[in-house]
Amino acid sequence: MGAFDWFWKAMGAQSGRNQKRSRAIVDAAGDRASELGALDDAELAGRARQLTASGEVRDPAAFLAVLAAASKRTLGLEPFPVQSQAVLRLLEGDVIQMATGEGKTLVGAMAATGFALGGRRVHVVTVNDYLAARDAEWMRPLVEFFGLTVASVTEKLTPGERREAYAADVIYGPVNEIGFDVLRDQQITSREQAVQAPADVALVDEADSVLVDEALVPLVLAGSQPGVEATGQITDIVRHLRENEHYTIDDDRRNAFLTEAGAKRVEQALGIGSLYDDGHIGTTLVKVNLALHARALLIRDIHYLVVDGKVQLIDASRGRVADLQRWPDGLQAAVEAKEGLDVTEGGRILDTITLQALMGRYPMVCGMTGTAVEATDQLRQFYGLQVSVIDRNKELRRFDEADRIFATAEEKNRAIVAEIAALHATGQPVLVGTHDVAESEMLAEALEELGIEVNVLNAKNDAEEARIIAEAGDLGRVTVSTQMAGRGTDIRLGGADESDHGEVVELGGLAVIGTSRHRSSRLDNQLRGRAGRQGDPGLSLFFVSLEDDVVAAGGAGEQITAQPDADGRIDSKRVADFIGHCQRVTEGQLLEIHAQSWKYNQLLADQRVIIDERRAKLLDTGQAWGELAERAPERAEELSGLPREVLERAAREIMLFHLDDSWAEHLAHMDDVRESIHLRAIARETPIDEYHRIAVREFRDLAQRAVDDAVATFRTVPIDAEGAHLEDQGLSRPSATWTYMVSDNPLAGSGNSVISGLGNLFR
Repeated sequence: MGAFDWFWKAMGAQSGRNQKRSRAIVDAAGDRASELGALDDAELAGRARQLTASGEVRDPAAFLAVLAAASKRTLGLEPFPVQSQAVLRLLEGDVIQMATGEGKTLVGAMAATGFALGGRRVHVVTVNDYLAARDAEWMRPLVEFFGLTVASVTEKLTPGERREAYAADVIYGPVNEIGFDVLRDQQITSREQAVQAPADVALVDEADSVLVDEALVPLVLAGSQPGVEATGQITDIVRHLRENEHYTIDDDRRNAFLTEAGAKRVEQALGIGSLYDDGHIGTTLVKVNLALHARALLIRDIHYLVVDGKVQLIDASRGRVADLQRWPDGLQAAVEAKEGLDVTEGGRILDTITLQALMGRYPMVCGMTGTAVEATDQLRQFYGLQVSVIDRNKELRRFDEADRIFATAEEKNRAIVAEIAALHATGQPVLVGTHDVAESEMLAEALEELGIEVNVLNAKNDAEEARIIAEAGDLGRVTVSTQMAGRGTDIRLGGADESDHGEVVELGGLAVIGTSRHRSSRLDNQLRGRAGRQGDPGLSLFFVSLEDDVVAAGGAGEQITAQPDADGRIDSKRVADFIGHCQRVTEGQLLEIHAQSWKYNQLLADQRVIIDERRAKLLDTGQAWGELAERAPERAEELSGLPREVLERAAREIMLFHLDDSWAEHLAHMDDVRESIHLRAIARETPIDEYHRIAVREFRDLAQRAVDDAVATFRTVPIDAEGAHLEDQGLSRPSATWTYMVSDNPLAGSGNSVISGLGNLFR
């Protein structure tokens, strides 16, 4: 037995015991159903409050029976025993795995109600606005039955509406909105400006997507200040550079680098001596690299769209537009210049937080998804969460066909079109999962040339996605979707109203086709799970070529020989095993990236806690005035004629400005350090240890600098009955803020990249 095998074995045994106990409690709940079902509404709600009066559930079986009775009365939904088991596991803090169509939305609402009855405010964390608003309204009758309040937070809400929503007992909200509200609340100068109220529990829907797929995605808040812009002249010069002659791209297409010939070409065009002179390396070279990154690595309709004269980012993990998000300002400007659009104002990063750190703010985290088992290691290692697998209510009848493997991508694509046409000819509905917008549109175009009507889902709004995806199981439908578009929406055979259910069942149910393997088998299984809901038949089939991304990334240059048939298809167990090996390699790479990123981010997350505590003291007490008056008593005496509340407000604004300014500088500096930390390895130093040493030293300086700067400002800034006039000294806060996300991958990027963070934008 390996050094840690005993631990995982013990964890598995514990999980099994928990599941056995859960089933026993659910059976007991069934025995109590008739007794509790006889109570009237007030008595039933009263019984729930009695059972949770201590903050914990006293009699789990009785409580599950109460929740089930209330669900039946308010929603017309009587939970299956497996759903009640899932509720129990959530209440005990697990991540539950439930198959698609097994009723996770109801399970989440029942568990959230249980937490709220125990006096804990719950954030039900979703993946998008549409699901947050839909689920809050759908489950509202159940939550309100017990005298609790429920609300949703979505992008369109005003600060006042957000404040009201966050005051509810159960709040549904997309993870990005919740995270950005945390960041915005860290910029306030009086407590009344805050929109969030403290929450005790994060119940995460699609937990693998939020906690694993997007764990490396920092949420970034930027403010309107002049930033780096790409000039039109540089964009025109870079547009004429040729790959492999003037620049090269690394194997995983994350970074582009000027060659010596390319640098000379740019220098001649600009009429300068050297891009690498001190006068150009921090300005002109940065702009050139930004323009080169935009030119060589960012592809329209894959990484971004141009809509109404504006660049709109595509969220790669969901295949849809990332609303109100942008790249770091220099890169955003470079892409806009590349597309011939008006270049928007630059900015400065004010604050940032990873989703992993965001989840760490909750005393308790639990979640639910259809594919948690494959993410067990990450959930245990980074969140301390245990996975409980909940059995299906009905046995799975989906047929998962072996991969069809082809030598080239062109042969594979021809076979995909032929297979879809053959399935469509029978009337069987088909859902195709593609990897990006461009692929989905090319496939749809090929099918339409054959006279096949196609519904395409790529970067449309969430509500339209949900409507289209809900009809994907209807007779004769062909739906082409980017990765997990419409996730969270149930696909019913025969259409949303199931009017043709029987006929579609006879044809074999929904056929799901993947156009290639993903870098994680978990993502493959997410797609497979769209078919075969609630005992329905279904088919899943993946097409793979030896030119696919997962093979190139996981094969690491390995060559495999095989004899394809006339259509390019390869029928070889050895090749199939090799592709499985490639996928396992990429899964290992992703886990290593996650582990490395966690190590880099954890120290900053700990420092953020200290900043948060300092901010809270300055906001909620008169400490700011006390500190400034003590450090500059002559100025305090000079202002003694002003009301105390005015002085405290002025001192608070001064100290908060410099604390926030110093924190933003610290983040920018540590980002620069991290970008170049690989150079420490050349000096035989451990990069992560050196990074931590620098971060600790710089943070110590930050605290002292923030106070010193605040004292200096206090001595000179005009202060009157209206407060401190910071803008008179050019110290005003940004007039506007915006948000964006950037993938955080410390393993990407290499020595001569001078663009902070740009080598790590895409997974």
